[in-house]
Amino acid sequence: MRAERLARNPRGWPLRWRLAAVSAGLTMAILVVFGFVIGRLAEDRIRDDFDEELTTAASQIATEIELATATGGSLQVSQDDLEKMAMADAAVVRIVGPAGEVEISAPGTPQLGDPAQGIRTMGDLSVATAPVITSSIGVPQRFVQYARDHEELDKTISRLWLFLMAGVLAGTALAALAGFVVAGRAMRPISDLTATAREIASTRDPSRRVPQPDTGDEVAELARTLDEMLQGLDAARAEREQVVQAQREFVADASHELRTPLTSVLANLELLEASLARERGEAATDDEDAATVGSALRSSRRMSRLVSDLLLLARADAGRTAPRTDCDLAQLTRDAVEELRPIAGGREIGLDARGPVAVNGNPDELHRMVSNLLDNAVRHTPEGSRIAVEVERRDERARLTVSDDGPGLPEGLEQQVFERFVRGSGPADRSAGDGTGLGLAIVRAVASSHGGEVEAGRSPEGGARFRISLPLGRSLAREGGRVETV
Repeated sequence: MRAERLARNPRGWPLRWRLAAVSAGLTMAILVVFGFVIGRLAEDRIRDDFDEELTTAASQIATEIELATATGGSLQVSQDDLEKMAMADAAVVRIVGPAGEVEISAPGTPQLGDPAQGIRTMGDLSVATAPVITSSIGVPQRFVQYARDHEELDKTISRLWLFLMAGVLAGTALAALAGFVVAGRAMRPISDLTATAREIASTRDPSRRVPQPDTGDEVAELARTLDEMLQGLDAARAEREQVVQAQREFVADASHELRTPLTSVLANLELLEASLARERGEAATDDEDAATVGSALRSSRRMSRLVSDLLLLARADAGRTAPRTDCDLAQLTRDAVEELRPIAGGREIGLDARGPVAVNGNPDELHRMVSNLLDNAVRHTPEGSRIAVEVERRDERARLTVSDDGPGLPEGLEQQVFERFVRGSGPADRSAGDGTGLGLAIVRAVASSHGGEVEAGRSPEGGARFRISLPLGRSLAREGGRVETV
């Protein structure tokens, strides 16, 4: 796929390929022009030399014939002498009269045409004509026609062009190879920068340093600039983390400090409510003062739960861990189910505790995690629903599963339900009652702080299913699993 894309779009090629292609293209263009000029000059020179050889040979033979011919004009050259003159160059020689009549010619000599000045081509032969002057008045009475096959000449010229073409291709290939090698060496620092940047992008760690080339060119300047940028980003990240950590510490400390006055307010309101009830009797619950005290008490309890939730989340964000010990997740789940009985209504809760299931953690936080899951299931299922709770050891992990046959989770909210202050909608609205919208966020925070994972999905009955996986602690004494129904 990448090769097809590069073939369709050369701009998508790597830079070293493009540099090598440009280098090879320019070299090829220069060599083609240079080779064409040199080839034309060499071809013209070879042809001129060939024509000059023909003309010189014809003139020499004509001179020899002049010397061997008597003054009376009769030829003193035989056919054997003529063949000896032509044998050295494998040429064809004949003597013709002024009108073109053949006087002496070897057997089988092809037609060479009428005598004419210069060089002309007759089929595969190049013919040169030289006059033979045998009279005292200097008028040619005969002509020597000297012909040679130009096949060897054409082969020589073809080899010349083939050699030049091979030279162009070889030069282009060498230029491409040299361009690729040079571009590769020049791009190696950039490749190192790219690899480092890719590692930083994958690890999100700006504290990594960029390799600095030894050269003082633009690439080295780019590396220095990137390194300075990363140092600035690292410093900014450290400052931001310090600010965020300070905010987390402040929220945790503030939530902790708020618990004391809220506890005092709750205690005073409860005492005031009890006092009003004693003084005015049970009918006082309809009194305006009693209603006001009851409303304030409910708001204070809600605020107390919210502060407790925020304190737990703030401690998790700040990395504060409560004291931990080995505890039985199955027993914690049984206790949470028993505590849920008063608010279960007409819902049936089935507990399958294949325990004991040992985990290492804070019992209070784990109990809170299980209680929030059960409370979430009770809040968001109609009466008559069945809630199934299962605790087991599987794949060297402790696993807690809470599922129901209610309306289930809205599509696409499997991950968002664990965000803070997220509430759903539907027949059993997630904002119903006095919930704070932090229950499932606390579930995820406690599971993560104990090295576990939590996931939400759909149960086989079509309702919601929440599954928590925690690392196993030291093994407790084995007990047979049991099923309880509340």
